[in-house]
Amino acid sequence: MKELSNISLKPYNTFGIDAKARCLAEYESVEELQHLLQKYRDSRKLHIGGGSNLLFLNDFDGVILHSAILGVEVVEETDKDVVVKVGSGMVWDDLVAESIEHGWYGLENLSLIPGEVGASAVQNIGAYGAEAKDFIVSVELVDMANGECLKMKNEECEYAYRYSIFKSDALIGRYAVTHVCYRLSKVFVPHLEYGGLKKAVEACGIALDELTASRLRDIIIGTRNGKLPDPKVLGNAGSFFMNPIVDRVKFESLLAEYPGMPHYEVDDDRVKIPAGWLIEQSGWKGRRLGNAGVYEKQALVLVNHGGASGQDIVRLCETVRSDVSDKFGIDIHPEVNFIE
Repeated sequence: MKELSNISLKPYNTFGIDAKARCLAEYESVEELQHLLQKYRDSRKLHIGGGSNLLFLNDFDGVILHSAILGVEVVEETDKDVVVKVGSGMVWDDLVAESIEHGWYGLENLSLIPGEVGASAVQNIGAYGAEAKDFIVSVELVDMANGECLKMKNEECEYAYRYSIFKSDALIGRYAVTHVCYRLSKVFVPHLEYGGLKKAVEACGIALDELTASRLRDIIIGTRNGKLPDPKVLGNAGSFFMNPIVDRVKFESLLAEYPGMPHYEVDDDRVKIPAGWLIEQSGWKGRRLGNAGVYEKQALVLVNHGGASGQDIVRLCETVRSDVSDKFGIDIHPEVNFIE
């Protein structure tokens, strides 16, 4: 356990916002977290992961809590699959890599998503047609108010697109995730239906029946690196906006006007439209407002060109949202959490 006072949060958020916190405390066990909650019971508290999905708008007058609980433990195993219990402080992509090394499959499409394991259960991270909820069995938590431990099964988490019950108005900020259990397969079955993955595999000269999980992971990493900036070079939080889901009537109206509009079927009544395409069509790809900008290679990403404040990013966000709404009649919503 470590505690740091009057600390800059710049290393703890991928946007590189130089906000400060009165204290940052890192714990390595449930017991240490419970001790910290008791010690700082009268202070404002915020639990963070890798800082890849948040935006500090001001200095934080309180205690930042961060999990350093690591480790991967097999808790169930059959000939077909395995259930592993993972510490919330483990880097997400390290889990993906380690799973493939052990012959546990399913997470390949989620390669290189920034952040930590705990956030996967809160944000329901997703990419290339896969979501964390597809593999989560249960989530172990500590109540930030009283230090009590509890476990929630997958169905209790109310997972949906980029959503869980932990993001609801009633529960946001109430729980700290300490461990997540995932069920992974011992048989590799590639899922290439989304985001041009099949074409990317074929472009590498790999026959589909010869594709391995490691090769698929490499292709996804290469694809993501080609679209997303390294936050160590250019501050960002990955995909800043969620892809909007519209009703069939709205979709048909837009498609008549924009026949080449990319889209993904959700169900009979709803269609998902890429927010990046909407932003690009609104003229924002590669543009900037002061030190905040829209990434030149992927319009879904807002970036800190250096010295931008959280308020600068918000101003850009709201301007982009307004222009998309004016052009398409669609309101795009930030995926990033704003911390006041």
